[in-house]
Amino acid sequence: MFEVRVEASFSADHFLQDYHGKCERLHGHNYKVFAHAKGSRLDPGGMLLDFSELKKALRSVCEELDHRNLNDFDFFAQNPSAERIAMYIYDGIIRQLPALGKDSGGNARLSAIDVFETDTSRARYCPD
Repeated sequence: MFEVRVEASFSADHFLQDYHGKCERLHGHNYKVFAHAKGSRLDPGGMLLDFSELKKALRSVCEELDHRNLNDFDFFAQNPSAERIAMYIYDGIIRQLPALGKDSGGNARLSAIDVFETDTSRARYCPD
């Protein structure tokens, strides 16, 4: 099995409506995001997939979120947790690169999205 990973970052603010503590107040993060893809077959050029394609898709989705209040996105239902942000990014990459979907039958599939709110706190979304 082969795995590749690319990363991007964005800055945004949010609050968690159904959380009782300091995170229920508006605050911001400098998010770091890793996109992982896995597969067992390499293409004729010896690659699982082109890093630049995955990186372009990841950066495009992160740009949608950059310098925004994440509570303004209906997707998050007023609770833009790191877990929901990871799922949003996964879905956005799949919209741009459908061949990476888990049922696409392609060489590689998008296997995980990691969203770090801080250097020591991360959430991961895996489609399985």
